[in-house]
Amino acid sequence: MTLYIARRLLWTIVVVFCVIAITFVVFYLLPAGDPALRFAGKNPTTAELMTIRHRLGLDKPWYIQFLRFAWHFFRGDKYGWPGLGYTYASGSSVKALVFARAPRTLFLIAGASVIWLVSGVAIGVLSAVKRRTLVDRLAMGFALFGISTPVFWLGLMALYIVWSKLGLTGGTGYVSPVDSITGFLSHMILPWTVLALLYAAFYARMTRNNLLETLGEDYIRTARAKGLTERRVIFRHGLRASLTPIVTMFGMDVALLVGGAVITESVFNLQGLGYLAINSALQQDLPIVLGVVLLASVAVAVANLLVDILYAFLDPRVRYA
Repeated sequence: MTLYIARRLLWTIVVVFCVIAITFVVFYLLPAGDPALRFAGKNPTTAELMTIRHRLGLDKPWYIQFLRFAWHFFRGDKYGWPGLGYTYASGSSVKALVFARAPRTLFLIAGASVIWLVSGVAIGVLSAVKRRTLVDRLAMGFALFGISTPVFWLGLMALYIVWSKLGLTGGTGYVSPVDSITGFLSHMILPWTVLALLYAAFYARMTRNNLLETLGEDYIRTARAKGLTERRVIFRHGLRASLTPIVTMFGMDVALLVGGAVITESVFNLQGLGYLAINSALQQDLPIVLGVVLLASVAVAVANLLVDILYAFLDPRVRYA
């Protein structure tokens, strides 16, 4: 297991390195315009553009810029380690800006993931146990509603009804839990619920299908023949075996959202990593985009590793040489 984890960690470095290289290629080879034009004011002269390009390091070939970025990342820069450089727009530290926005996205993901995992698995188990009953139909109706409903529409409706009309929660914006824990919960409960609804619907359907398939296995019939209670058969033997694909999906969903739940952040004005990345891409502020991409790619790689390790604990048949 130790050797397997070491190999995966080394492979993670290679993957992150390739992701950053691809991001550089996309920004510099696609005809997206000159980033220096956005920071040169109106009607800049050629000399002014050349000066700005030199200051931003854009006068070098993209592969030289990439190698310089990689060198500063591993070695650190004047802002510390990891060296992510400075923004084109303000010249401030990219690392400080990304780390300042990261808690908003991470809090959003943490709260929503707990809701969608618990509710999705619970609804899926209940639907599988009560198969072809009214409970099953209501559960799958909820799943269909969650999958079919656009997140932006649901978010706007939640704000209009729960906040504007009923006044039960806080409105848009972000309140740090350090400043006010009640304000933080009041402003985050709607984003958590809206983001969780879509994923809970997927998890409910997947849990139901996996559990029904597992309950038809021979070892489940053997467990029942031995006289085990139905609760023990379902939760000790059936659910544990059917959770393997759920763990895979959960790890990937959480990791991918580290890059930002753009629609939810925009609707509720949370201004997290997704909001930051979109605005930076529109302004061609490459260092900020690289910072978010780097964080998201590391999260995906680490999540893959943790999921693979967790497999061995969920399913005793899985072993890593």
